Amino acid sequence: MTDIDIPLEKDRHAHYRFFEILPGALSWILLLAPIYLSFINITVAVIFILIYLLVYFVRSVGFSVDGLKGYRSMKQHMREDWLALIDDVEKRSIASEDIAKRPKWHVRNMELLKEYNNPFHPSDLIHAVIIATVNESREVLEPTIRSIIDGQQDNKKVILVLAYEGRAGETAEKRVLQLISDYKDNFLDAFAVKHPPKVPGEIIGKGANISCAGRKLQDYLEDKQIDPKNVIVTTLDSDNRPDKRYFLAVSYAFCVSPDPLKASFQPLPMFTNNIWDAPTMMRVIATGNTLFYIVGTTRPHRVRNFSAHAQSMRSLIDMNFWSVRTIVEDGHHFWRSYFHFDGDYRVYAISIPVYQDAVLADGYIKTIRAQFVQLRRWTYGVSDVAFVADKGFFHKNSISKTDLLSKFLNLLEGHVTWATGTILIFGAAFIPPLISPQSFAANEIPLLVSRIQMIGLIGLLASVYVCLVTLPPRPSRYRSHRSILMVLQWVLAPFTGVVFGSLAAFNSQTRLMFKRYLNKFDVTEKAVINEDKSRISTEADPKHA
Repeated sequence: MTDIDIPLEKDRHAHYRFFEILPGALSWILLLAPIYLSFINITVAVIFILIYLLVYFVRSVGFSVDGLKGYRSMKQHMREDWLALIDDVEKRSIASEDIAKRPKWHVRNMELLKEYNNPFHPSDLIHAVIIATVNESREVLEPTIRSIIDGQQDNKKVILVLAYEGRAGETAEKRVLQLISDYKDNFLDAFAVKHPPKVPGEIIGKGANISCAGRKLQDYLEDKQIDPKNVIVTTLDSDNRPDKRYFLAVSYAFCVSPDPLKASFQPLPMFTNNIWDAPTMMRVIATGNTLFYIVGTTRPHRVRNFSAHAQSMRSLIDMNFWSVRTIVEDGHHFWRSYFHFDGDYRVYAISIPVYQDAVLADGYIKTIRAQFVQLRRWTYGVSDVAFVADKGFFHKNSISKTDLLSKFLNLLEGHVTWATGTILIFGAAFIPPLISPQSFAANEIPLLVSRIQMIGLIGLLASVYVCLVTLPPRPSRYRSHRSILMVLQWVLAPFTGVVFGSLAAFNSQTRLMFKRYLNKFDVTEKAVINEDKSRISTEADPKHA
């Protein structure tokens, strides 16, 4: 088994630094290509831009098609009677009179289950839910706890763990302990775990917090003589509210998977909790993120851990839980698991939502800053490029090099495109005419690009449709004209893509190039707007020792 810890800065050798620099170098080379190619050969520059745009256009069409497929799959899964499906799995059979009522994928799973010989039954399982919090208000945390209680699962087989940061101080601690006291009787058990500040070898981040909680949970299970193989751990952020079907769907997937101890289960993140309250630009970003993950459910080979996800407690113990050396513990956890199991690991997408907040802080300027900081944290997942190259190609392992190379290139390409895609799509065509105004090809390229973009609007309409139909009902505190804004806001998509997506990605990649590592998890401030439009917010991350 490969060592799965991120190397300390002093242990990052020349090849590691090369792969830290590589994504940023490729992004800057690609971004500047229309300029230097126009000086070298204007025809080559035009051809480069056209090829790039055509590739992007084909991919965007596929994205829109998959968005519709993913939405349809989500709706189908949310209509299913999961209690009945769970009962079939428990009995290992479908009653003959029920076969016609069951979805085809369920019938197929039941047939495959006989081959897999999965030993787990739904009745064996206990769910442990770790909710990470720093200083979020009760108005943020309480609905998350209530959403778990309101689920269709048996809550007497659910353990609730509130993982809170000691650095947040006494007020935050009292809030968490009060919530445990108020809701403990609804669960098999519930307790809070304080993560102490300034632990040697840890960076300030969610990974260290939930790992501390995971170790306390391990002690609890040993004390209660509960086999960790039978415990599925779900990690939630403070604003993550699972759909009522979520825990049943996870139990189902766990019990029909060929080897559930070498897998994790990824629900569908939907940033819709407060979507009607968020400012326009944040709504565009949030709905775009929702669409991205809806599309992801149709591409199982590219599914990765993100935010809320579930995994066997046995696996987490064997892996020493999550990484305490990165601010992107969720996406990094995929690679951590991948190397721990020597490539014999998979993430199963579950088309059942976990509802999350769009970025909303106390005031517009704070919200804009919080949005950029959040995306910078997400785009800092580019740090995994060096980690994957190092563990995969420079350490002994038995992973298929074809599979490893495919995943590595997908990771690298995804981050480079994140930085450069939007800028090149909307800006590259204007470079050749500025540099070579006498060239016929240079002057024709903006016209050709505009026509490609017009055709691409058809695909955008499909994406807008999916985003609109996944919105929650409009709160009574807002008038009908806000629904119109939900459509008109999409004219800002290019702007938000550049200012927030591309610039955040370039920030992360350039930081890596010059060893300006992000060594602290910047907590996203969360504000709540009440029916009377009053706003409740707390300091995101108090500076306590």
